[in-house]
Amino acid sequence: MKDTLVLYPALGKGHLNSMIELGKFILTHNPSLSISILILSPPNTTVQPEQEIRKLTTTFGCESLPSITFHHIPSISFPVTLPPYILPLEVCDRSNHLVNHILQTISKTSNLKGVILDFMNFSTNQITSTLDIPTYFFYTSGASTLAICLQFPIIHQNTTKSLKEFDMHPHIPGLPQIPIADMPEPVKDREGKSYKGFLDMATSMKESDGIIINTFDALEARALKALKEGFCLPEGTTPPLFCIGPMISLPSKGEDEKGSLCLSWLDSQPSQSVVFLCFGSMGRFSKAQLNEIAIGLEKSDHRFLWVVRSDVDIEDQSLDQLLPEGFLERTKEKGIVVRNWAPQGAILHHDSVGGFVTHCGWNSVLEAVCVGVPMISWPLYAEQKLNRLIMVEEMKVALKLNESNGFVSGAELGERVKELMESANGIEIRERILKMKISAKEARGGGGSSLVDFKRLGDSWREHASWNSLSPNSPFVFR
Repeated sequence: MKDTLVLYPALGKGHLNSMIELGKFILTHNPSLSISILILSPPNTTVQPEQEIRKLTTTFGCESLPSITFHHIPSISFPVTLPPYILPLEVCDRSNHLVNHILQTISKTSNLKGVILDFMNFSTNQITSTLDIPTYFFYTSGASTLAICLQFPIIHQNTTKSLKEFDMHPHIPGLPQIPIADMPEPVKDREGKSYKGFLDMATSMKESDGIIINTFDALEARALKALKEGFCLPEGTTPPLFCIGPMISLPSKGEDEKGSLCLSWLDSQPSQSVVFLCFGSMGRFSKAQLNEIAIGLEKSDHRFLWVVRSDVDIEDQSLDQLLPEGFLERTKEKGIVVRNWAPQGAILHHDSVGGFVTHCGWNSVLEAVCVGVPMISWPLYAEQKLNRLIMVEEMKVALKLNESNGFVSGAELGERVKELMESANGIEIRERILKMKISAKEARGGGGSSLVDFKRLGDSWREHASWNSLSPNSPFVFR
């Protein structure tokens, strides 16, 4: 029977994309393995599994990798609408009985060497631990936020109030001082619905067979040193860490009309002259904020490519309605505005792009680092404020965009764009990220730190005995 690894991404396109790239990377270096990827669906939706799997296979070039198979997990029905930060945890938890059945089915025809869980799918660890399946976590953000996550139970034990009631800066070894305001919202309130989930997440990762991190040694040297030397978990043993990044999707070629328009326009612009603004699939703005962004871009007098996503209640308005009167006409020689999507990877790779205004999602940060594009940081949700802190104060590859109650003025955006594109500070940031680009390439090259860690990870799979049977008395047997 063939040796198999099961990869289980969390709900959401970004998590699925990263896990597929991990599967492809594993097979590149371990072609004798087979990979099974489990796919969650949003609740209360009707999805045609065959069409979805065919689409994924085509999009990610898996036709040439028959050792990757996809298993579609049926959608779960929810009676209420859940907040975005709780929904993935709930969908995973309520799907565990289905995952258990899939694991049993796979084990009948394969030697199941291990399961790699997205860190947000931590509740599935209850199943894999009970069944004694080697379990690894894939942490799709950086080592710095992992250090904070692993320390979270210690912070919880040492306090009796919610973090939001403190003015202190939590001290995390290997990291700069962290303002409470920069911590993710769910961990600030001890009484909140998702607070316990984050505690359980940290505990599950700490007790796993290893944590795979999408980073590389040179990018987060201080945080990784603290993690590997056990300073972040002084009361326990840090699980094995495997830094195998940067792992990002290959750039889209912009095959549709919108993508082709963006890339054709960039072809006509001078080298490193364009500021690219893109805020992820969930980065939506009010009409007032969109107006300020437009004002800032016009004030900066720099070329720009801006991907606009608006709040749901104004989605049906045209760009002319959303943006200041005459803005599109006045800036048509210097800028281009597109709705909802653009081929981010291909755009960042383009020689005309000289700056990136980003929401600080980790995949976007890595994409910019890998092509040497300096950034302006505008975090919006999840761990993005923590990423900004690391990007600005530790890596020093980004400028901080100042905000007031989550709102950024046009004057502020215009000044930061000018600083990045014109000032001595901007030049220093550009030089620093170009050096980081070289380090990123070296990490994944022959003898690089990420390949060394990946070999250790492969060795750990081979050390585990195959798991291919279930005790009939197991409490998780699917009936």
